[in-house]
Amino acid sequence: MSGNSLGSLFCVTNFGESHGPAIGCVIDGCPPGMPLAEADIQGDLDRRRPGTSRHVTQRQEADQVEILSGVYEGKTTGTPIALLIRNTDQRSKDYSEIARTFRPGHADYTYFSKFGVRDPRGGGRSSARLTAPTVAAGAVARKWLATHYGVVIRGYMSQLGPIPMPFASWEHVGENPFFSANADVVPELEAYMDQLRRDGDSVGARIEVVAEHLPAGWGEPIYDRLDADIAHAMMGLNAVKGVEIGAGFKSVTQRGSEHGDEITPEGFVGNNSGGVLGGISTGQPITVSLAIKPTSSIRIERRSVDIEGKPLMVQTLGRHDPCVGIRATPIAEALLAIILADHALRHRAQCGEPVKRV
Repeated sequence: MSGNSLGSLFCVTNFGESHGPAIGCVIDGCPPGMPLAEADIQGDLDRRRPGTSRHVTQRQEADQVEILSGVYEGKTTGTPIALLIRNTDQRSKDYSEIARTFRPGHADYTYFSKFGVRDPRGGGRSSARLTAPTVAAGAVARKWLATHYGVVIRGYMSQLGPIPMPFASWEHVGENPFFSANADVVPELEAYMDQLRRDGDSVGARIEVVAEHLPAGWGEPIYDRLDADIAHAMMGLNAVKGVEIGAGFKSVTQRGSEHGDEITPEGFVGNNSGGVLGGISTGQPITVSLAIKPTSSIRIERRSVDIEGKPLMVQTLGRHDPCVGIRATPIAEALLAIILADHALRHRAQCGEPVKRV
């Protein structure tokens, strides 16, 4: 009920606050016998962590993960896996000025409206800092999916603010701080972000995530559809305001003769469905696109009210991402991995191994 857990059979519960002593998660339902060590998780955390370039928040967190339970002699035991990431670079004083005010576009107002109290330090529970445990859990799901089914999950940024980034090669993604699949556009992105930072403003982004080599048959009708669960999970990522599966909103202008992916003995001709039909995987790549809003914490003064409803001007100081989308790719990958692992286990529980395609 409290909205801190994701998944049914592969279930991840997230805990902590941005400026608390630690953040982490508990993974319940990971099958036993899979080799697992901190090194299997740390690589994904390093891709997401802050302070990796001048274009993101300069908060310096090592994001070193600790496995507290669920692994014995290097293998998962089938019991809950507890993962802990200690916070080491909090600067809570940066938020003393906004403890009694609400930042426009931020969750300050809604958290206070719901709970009657909020932790203003770094956004508390609503901070993007809480995506680190998600990435850690996603690394476990990703390894299990790759080990048992050969599933490969990758993502990239396809647009930063007004700048589109046409896909060129997966090889480019890990070679620049923007997760861009087109290295030619990186100098333009850097110049744009440098000016944005000088302006004290922020901007949004678009992220693409693709899962390949999964079998047909994962997912459930009607309310537990695979694409519905993917969209649900992605909307749980901070700042996401839109999710598209496959053709997404392009479907509005497509005709049925164009949108419906024809089937031949060699397979599907297209993938407007994004790898899901009737809520069940087709065996094609799962394709997901995310729209991420501009960061709410900016230096430009804006109108708001305090907790007593009195008008005032709000300016947010401290260390913030001018574009939270820059570090969102590993998080989106992790969320997709968690949902796919959950549906793989759910399918196996009901139907056994996936049925071979005709």
